[in-house]
Amino acid sequence: MTWTAAVTRLRARREPGVLVTVATVRGHAPRKAGAKLVVGRTETWGSIGGGNIEAVAIDRARRLIRTPDAEPELMDFALNDKVTGRYGVQCCGGAVSVFLEPLPVVPAVAVFGIGHVGFELARILARHDIDLHLTDSRADMIAGERLAPLTADAVARITVHHTPLLPEEVLEELAPGTHVLIMTHDHAEDAALCDAALRTPALGSIGLIGSAAKWTRFRRRLADEGCHDAAAIDRIRTPIGLPEITGKEPATIALSVAADLLLAFQGEDR
Repeated sequence: MTWTAAVTRLRARREPGVLVTVATVRGHAPRKAGAKLVVGRTETWGSIGGGNIEAVAIDRARRLIRTPDAEPELMDFALNDKVTGRYGVQCCGGAVSVFLEPLPVVPAVAVFGIGHVGFELARILARHDIDLHLTDSRADMIAGERLAPLTADAVARITVHHTPLLPEEVLEELAPGTHVLIMTHDHAEDAALCDAALRTPALGSIGLIGSAAKWTRFRRRLADEGCHDAAAIDRIRTPIGLPEITGKEPATIALSVAADLLLAFQGEDR
C-alpha cells in the first residue's frame, strides 16, 4: 500500500497516525531522502529502512499518537558501529534525519439543509481540513453545478448525501463525534432530524437554526411525542452561532456558526 493510501485509510477510519519521512541523508543509509512510513496505533505501512532507525521512529510515533497537541519533530541517527541503538547497531556509515508529522483525527461536521445559510456555511467550512457532510432532500440544492464553487478547490473532504425521503438515515452513517447542524427548508424535516439525532449515540454537538417560537414547539414535541427527557433535549443548541455576531443575512449567520464551530474544534484539541 502506498503511503498516500495509508493516510487515506487512517482518515477514513478516523484514527490518528504519524507520517515519518527520511528528511536528509549524509553518506550511506538504508533509504534515500523522501522515503516514508505511516504509523498507526497498531499497524504500519511503508518503510524508512528497517533496523534501529525504523523501530525507534515507530516507538516515538506511537508516543506522539498518545500525546494531545503533539507537534512535528526531527530525529537524528548516526549509522556507525560506535553507536548502539535501542534495537541494535546500523553501521551503514552515514547519518539520517527523520521527520515525524502527527496526523490527528480531523473534525467532522454534517450540515442538513444546503439552502441559503447552509450553502454559505459550506463555503466557509470547505476551506478547512475537516470531514464535511452536505445533506439535502432536494436534488437541485446539492447538484454538482451548484456545489462546484465549494468542491473545486476544497480543503475539506466533502461527502454529499441526497436523501429525498429520510434524511435522518444519514445520521447513522456519521462517525462518532460528528457535529450536526440542522437547517433544512422544512420544519417537519428539522423536527424529525432533531428526534433522530437525540437517538443517535456518540454524536458531537447538535445545533438547530430557528426562532425561539420554533424551539418552544420542538421542545414540547420532543418531550411529548419523542419521550426525550429534559437533559437529552438540552443537547440541542438553539440559536446557533456566536451571539455577539448579529444580522440575518445568510452569509452573516454562516460566519457566526462557523466561528462557533471553530471554537468547538479548538476545545476538542486541548
